[in-house]
Amino acid sequence: MQTSTSQTVKPLRIAVLGCGARGRTYTKIAASMIGRYELTAAADLVEFRAKTVAGFAPEGTVRTFNSAEEFFAAGKLADVLIIGTQDAHHYGHAVSALNIGYDLLLEKPAAETLARCEELDALARKLGRRIVLGFVLRYTPFYSAVKQVVDSGRLGRIMTMRLSEGVGDFHQAHSYVRGHWGNTAKSSPMIVAKCSHDTDLICWLSGSKPKTISSFGRLDWFKPENAPAGAPKRCTDGCPVAAQCNYDAHRYLTEKRNFLRMIMDGYENATDEQVIDFLKTSPWGRCAYHCDNDVVDHQIVSTEMENGITASLTMTAFDHCRTIEIHGTLGSLRGGEPFSDAGTPELWFREHRTDNIESIPVADQSAEGYAGHGGGDFGLVNALDQLMTGDHAIPIGLDGLAGHQLAYLAETSRLNGAQPVNL
Repeated sequence: MQTSTSQTVKPLRIAVLGCGARGRTYTKIAASMIGRYELTAAADLVEFRAKTVAGFAPEGTVRTFNSAEEFFAAGKLADVLIIGTQDAHHYGHAVSALNIGYDLLLEKPAAETLARCEELDALARKLGRRIVLGFVLRYTPFYSAVKQVVDSGRLGRIMTMRLSEGVGDFHQAHSYVRGHWGNTAKSSPMIVAKCSHDTDLICWLSGSKPKTISSFGRLDWFKPENAPAGAPKRCTDGCPVAAQCNYDAHRYLTEKRNFLRMIMDGYENATDEQVIDFLKTSPWGRCAYHCDNDVVDHQIVSTEMENGITASLTMTAFDHCRTIEIHGTLGSLRGGEPFSDAGTPELWFREHRTDNIESIPVADQSAEGYAGHGGGDFGLVNALDQLMTGDHAIPIGLDGLAGHQLAYLAETSRLNGAQPVNL
């Protein structure tokens, strides 16, 4: 694993605004790459989080701030700013950062509306800045292998693509019912908040933009009328069916404890009693059938791309992990974690003429350096300096805008019916 570079190359200076799970993950990886990256500043409303990021670097080298306003008032402190704040703040923080002179690693979604995403792209182009979105799946060993097969021409002319995103029922309850992304007015639509990764993959792998889109989806399960008889508003208030409930918040004490890292400061050393106290008052102790959520728990998207490829995406709370199929004139490619979980190759190619089936090797994602989003967290940070500078830098503007267009227009279609779009 390459984590250093020649001392003649100046390290890329990095600051972070929003030191939650994503901000801490990216900066911790960057800090491990001695000589390539230099952490200079960390800002968060929770002082503990900013100081945690500062602790990744040598003592006294990282300035900490308690608000975005305080951070921006200090001027430009780095080459690249990582923005890991909540969805509703991405646009405003990105505008301020671009005007100061930062290039950005911006957590998805770029903004809470398509119009604002396009405004960010226009502003970045005007100012000559680059915005990399946190589409970590592009940088996983798995999707890197998919891209290599697509680009090799082995599939022939690509005709159809089919992707699925199984969110997982507890993950749905944690993030999109009880959590930060359960209510559209407070964040963004489900197809954007969760599946902008997948809509980006459709555009990235097809090398095209969406032309016509249709989408259908509903919130059907996580609703009060489906609550078990006698279920209280909070799991900690003595639910009579807790032992049989998939979403019981007491699972945070056992096999789902790792979910606490995203929501509970100091969870690593918290006692069970402290976790229970947290659940008694936080959103994550609520019954999953008695929340203020309004985002869908299942949705499908169909699109015709400008180059003629047709693609579909299924998002469901009631499956686990992603799968992908790409069909071309010479062969088909299939894969995903459910395949490997079932004991078959994770990615395989079938040639139409011979019916020969070939396993496509994928790097071991459990090896050192490949933790987090199937290796994508490491992969994105490992590529960041190349994406921002040098011969392989991305074009000026918002990289990945097409995927956001597909996601937001899919939500428009879900609400208003299938419509042609002109981009």
